[in-house]
Amino acid sequence: MKNMRIFSILFLSVLLTFCGGKSDKDLFDNALSNVDEKKYDEAVVLFEQLVNSNKESELAPKALFECAKIYQGQVVKNLTGKESLLKSVEFYKRIYDEYPKSKEAENSLFMAGFILANDLKDLNKAKEMYETYIANFPDGELSDDAKVELQNLGKTPEEILKEKVQEDSSNEKRI
Repeated sequence: MKNMRIFSILFLSVLLTFCGGKSDKDLFDNALSNVDEKKYDEAVVLFEQLVNSNKESELAPKALFECAKIYQGQVVKNLTGKESLLKSVEFYKRIYDEYPKSKEAENSLFMAGFILANDLKDLNKAKEMYETYIANFPDGELSDDAKVELQNLGKTPEEILKEKVQEDSSNEKRI
């Protein structure tokens, strides 16, 4: 395990050294190439390097979004599924916190809530994310979805289906 950490640190150092002078677009494109080649660990390093060295770049929130998707996919080595999902939420929240005016901010806030509710079962934090989404994006693309998610927090699919059937039955009786 210790040798693996030393190797990882050396690898990242070499990678950062060779990528040090690259533009944000080069870093982003190289990271995407790594994703295409299923080199997710390397892609995350490049995306993070882009953000750390080019915070004002229009590609920075896109790079964070790509990191969040990678972690959401649970494809990074040496992380459990839960650790990966927690990192995904962390990156989605970071986009909203650091780049609230970006196109990625709206979807990021919703996705953080979705993962918290449906994968991590942290209903209190999920509720907070959905409420923040609705407050900040009342006419957002996912506003109705956020409201539905809030209504169904903690319910099993069977409970949701049962309520829907009862609602439909009640509506038919009124007609």
